[in-house]
Amino acid sequence: MQVFENIEEIKHPFENGVVAIGNFDGVHKGHQALFKKVIEKAKLMGGTSIVMTFTPHPTQVLTGKKKSPLITSYERKKELIEQSGMDALVCARFTKEFASLGAEAFVRDILVGKIGVKLVVVGKDYTFGKKREGDVALLKTYAEKFGFQVEIADWIPIPGDADGKISSTQIRKLIAAGNIVDANALLGRNYQVRGTVVKGRNRGGKLLGFPTANIDIQNALCPRTGVYAVFVNVDGKRFFGAANIGVSPTFDDHMFTAEVYILDFDQTIYGREISADFVEKIRDEKKFADISSLSDQIKKDVEKARDILSAAQVKQ
Repeated sequence: MQVFENIEEIKHPFENGVVAIGNFDGVHKGHQALFKKVIEKAKLMGGTSIVMTFTPHPTQVLTGKKKSPLITSYERKKELIEQSGMDALVCARFTKEFASLGAEAFVRDILVGKIGVKLVVVGKDYTFGKKREGDVALLKTYAEKFGFQVEIADWIPIPGDADGKISSTQIRKLIAAGNIVDANALLGRNYQVRGTVVKGRNRGGKLLGFPTANIDIQNALCPRTGVYAVFVNVDGKRFFGAANIGVSPTFDDHMFTAEVYILDFDQTIYGREISADFVEKIRDEKKFADISSLSDQIKKDVEKARDILSAAQVKQ
């Protein structure tokens, strides 16, 4: 997949560009269906399948407020889009100057002039241009004027909820509530958190008998406090793991951490980036009477995680 980190990197318009436009946070099943349609149309037209996205998130620029953590980082989003089979990714740097671009100028100068669009595939609620002045109806008007087509992609319903649509907002809510199973069903894969392994409080191994990797996930959407079964990815290898998200109330120090006990693993990995794919929540975080009681519960959590992950691995 060709990647253009800003629009200025595009030197020549694409051959029969078929474009999907959006933030695509999470690259969930709805986004995947849209990408599939773009790829199919591009093949029919002998063209190029293209995703156009934005960084930073437009809300951050337009409101001046820090955006809530996203489901996927930009780097993770790039990986997932490439895995979908798209030919090219164009990332528009969303600045105040870009935000001030009118709807017609966006279509004329960016979509037609730079990208060479022949077909745009968007959702029903797509808006564009300064202050979101453009909608699907206006986009169709510009399509006639500038010589390209517009296709509206259907929303993908939430299983069991015909009136609901799969959305990044809904998935964020599920993850924040610790409902990982339902979030994963909408994502079409396990929710992943990445981070660097940092020095922790050095208690997992010494006091509890379960040495943990403390992950710095400052910029990631963190699941609700609790214990989870996770697949842990270290240097391209996957291991079973049990993650604890929270403040370890038994120790009463109120320090929030994301700790992962990696099963059947004995390497020192401080300073290295690892990722955890969340599969299922095992239990809520709770305060135990003493360290011995906590250690006993962790043993049960680890065995539960092993059972969950063994079953999940068979399904994959």
